[in-house]
Amino acid sequence: MLDIKDIRKEFPILDSQIYGKTLIYLDNAATTQKPLCVIDTISNVYTTMNANVHRGIHHLSQVATTAMEGSRETVRKFIGAEHSHEIIFTRGTTESINLVASSFGGTYLKAGDEVIISTMEHHSNIVPWQLLQERIGIKLRIIPLTAECGLDIEAYKRLFNGQTRLVSVAHVSNVLGVTNPVKEIIEIAHSHDVPVLIDGAQSIPHTRIDIQELDADFFVFSGHKIYGPTGVGVLYGKEKWLNAMQPYHGGGEMIKTVRFEKTTFNELPYKFEAGTPDYVGIIALGKALEWVDSLGIENIAMHEHELTRYAVEKLNTIPGIRIFGKPDGAALSFLIGDIHPADLGTILDRLGIAIRTGHHCAQPLIDYLGIPGTARASFAVYNTKEDIDIFIKGVERAVKMLS
Repeated sequence: MLDIKDIRKEFPILDSQIYGKTLIYLDNAATTQKPLCVIDTISNVYTTMNANVHRGIHHLSQVATTAMEGSRETVRKFIGAEHSHEIIFTRGTTESINLVASSFGGTYLKAGDEVIISTMEHHSNIVPWQLLQERIGIKLRIIPLTAECGLDIEAYKRLFNGQTRLVSVAHVSNVLGVTNPVKEIIEIAHSHDVPVLIDGAQSIPHTRIDIQELDADFFVFSGHKIYGPTGVGVLYGKEKWLNAMQPYHGGGEMIKTVRFEKTTFNELPYKFEAGTPDYVGIIALGKALEWVDSLGIENIAMHEHELTRYAVEKLNTIPGIRIFGKPDGAALSFLIGDIHPADLGTILDRLGIAIRTGHHCAQPLIDYLGIPGTARASFAVYNTKEDIDIFIKGVERAVKMLS
C-alpha cells in the first residue's frame, strides 16, 4: 500500500494557497507536479556536472554524458525495449509524432497511401498527418466510435486496404479516460503487414508498458506527464524502422562525416538527436522514472483507479450530470445541465480547485459528441479521496451559483 501522506510531502506545490484556499490539483492529464528528487536532480546537474554531452574529453562532459545515457537505459528498462538505441529523446509526444510523420512519411509514404487514426486523437496525432496530406497527398482514414465512446474495432478492420501504410492511435483518450485495446489494434494491423504508432502520453503514468509484449512499432510519451520535467519526451522505435528512416533534423551530433559534397549520418540513436539535447531534462526524466518504479506502477494504478471510481460515484449524485464514455484510467470528462464548462472551471479555480475545461486539444472528438467542450478532472498518485470530496463540494456550489 502506498503512503499518500508521505508521497505528498515530496510535492511542495501541493501546499500552495490559491485565493486563500489550499490547492486541489486535478489537472494531471495536462501535466503532473514534480517530486523533490526531480527538482533536486535538475539543480544538481547545473551545479555539479553541467557540460555539453558526447563532445568533450574533459571530466564534466564525460560525467554528464554518462548520466544522460544512464537515463536512456532507465527508459529502456521502464518500457521493456530490447535496445537502448531504440530510445530517441525528443521534446515530447508532439515532436515524437512529428518525427515519425516526417521521417517515416518521407521514407515510406507517397501520394494515395493511407494512414489510419481515430476519432478520439489529440491534435498532436492529427495535424502532423494532415501536414503530410497537404505535402505529398496521403489520405487519412478515421476509426469511428461506438455508442459507448469506445473505438469501433469492427469498423477499424474494414479500413485496411492495399494502400494502408501506418496506424497511429492513442493508448488512452486524454478526454474520455478510456483505455483502447491497443494490443488487438496492433495485432490486426500486423496481420496486414502495417506498422503501428501508439501515443502513450496518457498511459505511461498509469500502467505498466511492456513494449515487446505489445509489439508496437513506435511508442511515444512526454516526460512531464510522468512527474518529469517539461520539454523532454521519448520516441521508441523498432530498430528496423529507425535504421531505414531518413533523419528528422540536420546539424551537430546526428552526423558521422560532413563534406560539402556529401554528409553521412550517425548511428542510432544519435541519427535523430541533432544539436545539444536537453541533457538536464533527460537526466531528470530518468530520476522521475526511477521514483515511479520505487512506488510501483501497479500500486499507482490501483490507487488512481480507486480515485476515478470514487469520483464517478460522487459525480453521479449530482442532477444533470453527464460523464462521457466509461473512464477506466485516471481522468474523466463531464458536463452538468446547460452549464458551460468554462464557467464551472472559473468558479472552481476561485475555490482553489484546478481542473481543465475546453476541447482538450481534441476538437474532432468534441464535435463528434456535439458539445462545446467538457470539464475534466484527472488524478495522480498524490491525490486523495479528500481532494475529491472538496472537488465535489466545489462543483455543487458552482451548480447552485450557475443554475
